[in-house]
Amino acid sequence: MNAKIPGPELRRIVTGHDQDGIAQVMTDGLADNAKQSGSGAVSTLIWCTDATPANIPIGADFEDMGARVVGTQPPPHGSRFAVIEFPAGAPTGMHRTESIDYVICLAGEIDMDMDNSTVTMKAGDVMVQRGTNHAWVNRSDAPARVAFVLLDATPLGIGEPVQPGAHVLSPKQQ
Repeated sequence: MNAKIPGPELRRIVTGHDQDGIAQVMTDGLADNAKQSGSGAVSTLIWCTDATPANIPIGADFEDMGARVVGTQPPPHGSRFAVIEFPAGAPTGMHRTESIDYVICLAGEIDMDMDNSTVTMKAGDVMVQRGTNHAWVNRSDAPARVAFVLLDATPLGIGEPVQPGAHVLSPKQQ
C-alpha cells in the first residue's frame, strides 16, 4: 500500500463468504490507498471493479480491489469508490469523466463549478453527476469530505474527458 498521507482516517470493512458460504467480515482496518493532490485534497480509494457484473468470489482468496492504483476515470466497464477530503480553499482542475457519478457530501460544504454555473453541496446532499465538465472547490473555511462512486459510461463525444489511468490535476499541478 501507499505511504501514509496526511488526511482522514477511514475505516474500511470488506465482507464476503467463507468456503462454506457463511457471510463474514473479510478485512477490517484503515483504508490506506490514498493520494494527495497539489491543492492538498486527499483521495482514498475504497474499492473498484473492472467488470459489470462484478466478480465477488467466495473464500478468503480474493483481490483487494481497494489496493489497486486507478485513475480518476473508473476502469472500463467498472466502478471506482473513493472518499476525498478537500481542505478549506482546495480546488481541482476543470475535468470531465465518461461516467455516472454518485456524489454524497458527508461533511462540510463543497462547490461544483460547471461551464456556466455552480452548485453548492452541504453535508447530507446527494448528486447524480452525468459526465459534465466540472471542478470541485471548497470555498468554505472548514474541510469537506465527499464520497464518490463512479460507474463507467458510454462516451458522450464531448470535449476531452479524463483518460483511463490518468488523474485529475489540481490547478497548482497544471
